[in-house]
Amino acid sequence: MRSRHLTERKEITLIKDGERLDDLELSNLRIIQNPDKFCFGMDAVLLSGFVAVKQGSRVLDLCTGTGIIPLLLSAKTPAKEITGLEIQEESADMAARSVELNGLNEKIKIVTGDVCEASKLFGKGTFDAVTVNPPYMTGGHGIANPSDTKAVARHEILCTLDDVLRESAAVLKPNGHLFMVHRPFRIAEIIAGMLKYRLEPKRMRLVYPYVTSEPNMVLIEAVKGGRARVTVEKPLIVWKEKDVYSDELKEKYGY
Repeated sequence: MRSRHLTERKEITLIKDGERLDDLELSNLRIIQNPDKFCFGMDAVLLSGFVAVKQGSRVLDLCTGTGIIPLLLSAKTPAKEITGLEIQEESADMAARSVELNGLNEKIKIVTGDVCEASKLFGKGTFDAVTVNPPYMTGGHGIANPSDTKAVARHEILCTLDDVLRESAAVLKPNGHLFMVHRPFRIAEIIAGMLKYRLEPKRMRLVYPYVTSEPNMVLIEAVKGGRARVTVEKPLIVWKEKDVYSDELKEKYGY
């Protein structure tokens, strides 16, 4: 009873006005989010399931937002240390409080900083793997408020795809792995950018909302300095029918 009261008191202390506490339904993990700002989506969940790292790996998550990917990776992978880098202070603060709430301070570190300066912040060749769910849309055309949290998360306002790929290559060790989720309409640009920084695409999987629809996400793994050979995995279908997840989503992701 006392333990439950202490937990509830800690939750009250860590959660601020306008925020909510969401159950990730994995290893008792929970995350603090503000629905008026930006909440994680299916892309982050799918990326966490696409990542494969070795025991004891050091992982850097770029554009970490409220820390969803580091939290999921802490339960899904044998990584020893996971660092989340986020430029927006409010999001980074929520991520840090979620880490504390879950008792993961020794495994996950949240850093407030610019993706464009990742190699200066952490040094070159310091991570075994990089994960990133970057802004998908180019430029800020039509955005009423470029400083808006949602706009920054969705549009290349504070960093570009080239920035992400350049800094990923810089912080990775030789043969280190980059795992990215992005939009299919930018596949050519993604692959060209990877090759520019000696990140060799090794594995790719397209994600389809329904079996009859066009893909709306692509999962890509690249290896720093790897040999030229890419495996295209079978499509991942999210929905079997309206409001019914596919069998793979249910089995692999617990939906």
